[in-house]
Amino acid sequence: MNDLYNSKKFVWGLLAAFAVVWLYALGIRTLVPPDEGRYAEMAREMWATGDWITTRLNGIKYFEKPPLQTWMNALSFGLFGYGEWQARLWTGLCGLGGVIFTGYAASRVFGARAGFYAALALGSSLFWVASGQINSLDMSLSGMMTIALCAMLIAQRDGATPAEQRNWMLLCWAGMALAVLAKGLIGLVLPGAVLTLYSLLSRDFAIWTRLHLGKGLLLFFAIATPWFVLVGLKNPEQPHFFFIHEHWERFFLKTHHREGPWYYFLLMLLPGLMPWLGVAPQALFNGVRRAPGVFQPKLMLVIWAVFITFFFSYSSSKLPGYILPVFPAMAMLSATYLEHASRLNRMLAAGLLLLVGVGGLVAVPQMVEMAVRHPDERALLEAYQPWVLTAAIVAAAGGALALLHARQLRRDLTVLTLAIAGFISVQLILTGFEPYGNMRAGKALALKMAPELQPDTRIYSVGTYEQSMTFYLRRTVILVDYWDEFTFGLRQQPQLSLNMQGFVDQWNQLSARNTKAMAILDQQAHDELKARGIRMRVVAEDTRRLVITNL
Repeated sequence: MNDLYNSKKFVWGLLAAFAVVWLYALGIRTLVPPDEGRYAEMAREMWATGDWITTRLNGIKYFEKPPLQTWMNALSFGLFGYGEWQARLWTGLCGLGGVIFTGYAASRVFGARAGFYAALALGSSLFWVASGQINSLDMSLSGMMTIALCAMLIAQRDGATPAEQRNWMLLCWAGMALAVLAKGLIGLVLPGAVLTLYSLLSRDFAIWTRLHLGKGLLLFFAIATPWFVLVGLKNPEQPHFFFIHEHWERFFLKTHHREGPWYYFLLMLLPGLMPWLGVAPQALFNGVRRAPGVFQPKLMLVIWAVFITFFFSYSSSKLPGYILPVFPAMAMLSATYLEHASRLNRMLAAGLLLLVGVGGLVAVPQMVEMAVRHPDERALLEAYQPWVLTAAIVAAAGGALALLHARQLRRDLTVLTLAIAGFISVQLILTGFEPYGNMRAGKALALKMAPELQPDTRIYSVGTYEQSMTFYLRRTVILVDYWDEFTFGLRQQPQLSLNMQGFVDQWNQLSARNTKAMAILDQQAHDELKARGIRMRVVAEDTRRLVITNL
């Protein structure tokens, strides 16, 4: 049982089962706002309008990010129709592909067992699995950066033929170009900085002659440049907003109110690396040791993980998903360490998962306290508790079984057990969130609105913008007293928004003509409109919002 990686039948069977569960899980949950609803709606509008250059949200110009994910989601909708799994298909494929490519690269560079372990480690890391099941840009960027990292490792490994070196480096350049189209200049800046630091620390300056800079740059610009040129020609305001506001100001200024302490991402890595947290420090330390040969792949992986963590830690804008690109590197470092780790260290990794599972069992009863701001949602969190409880039991049982395997020197079974326990635990946590996520998305309200809607029915969103409801309604809404993320676009097209008085005037005019209109609003806005005496009827409501009509 210590040579599972040598059994092709077992490896391919495990991969097939993993892929089936991974892809099936994409469609079992509602699109939770804000990110999932936003990027699904942008793609829906792109497919509906046929405009593949100017990205829009709710019909308003929206240039915060490049269009790669919107393109891919729009193609998914065009091929398979609108739905949850279609909206998550691109990120799901990026996450799945990242696991496969990471395992393949590790096997080519470090050996077959390391490749097997690397795929298991990445395919069960909490943050990677969760992000691969969510329609967000972080996995899209990370998938493309994984292509760049893995292709670089294969190309530069000692013993690579000139043809291999050229072809894999071209793939690396293509990966960086796609990363730029996924989320901006960090797709080039981060790999470039890692390469610079690697050449300085390893004294391998000759690596710059092995990058195929000429062909690589031509390929990079051929992929990355056309959209930026076309969108700038159609929208002259876009370059300044995207390159200055979304890059420079977002990184250095606290304009998005997403700042956090310098150790923010270190705290995020604690749960994010589970169930491999117990070997992460040792894997990093092991990675800085010089190995025979010219190219030092472990050192490059350490620099990749540490620098990207430091880079985003310095940024004034912090969100958990920013750290996702480090996980393939950490998976490969963990794999190379686990391959030769002592029994004690493998037992420590298993024991930590066991402790986390037991801790989860203790913490589950406190979950309902999350409903303090919305007491009516307490029942939803109580219904979620059994799922989290089961996840904690699986983690504890997996840790205990892995601990037994580690004591009995069953190396491959130890790693496999940790991976399966980690993967199943995350899937349980995600699946059980569905009732709460469904309410957050407002999908039930959207379905109740549908029978009352006509093609020309105006829908107003008063004081809010429900990121997922517009996708489920399959139409845009008229914003009332709400700018927020639409500020840049509404400055270009202020006629696409109303103030409260303008809304009341339109509502009363439509009511006088017996023309139906509907509005989405919260209780405070409802009370304000009631005090103004406008004609309205509540169509549907939940704990966070109401839907009204004038007829």
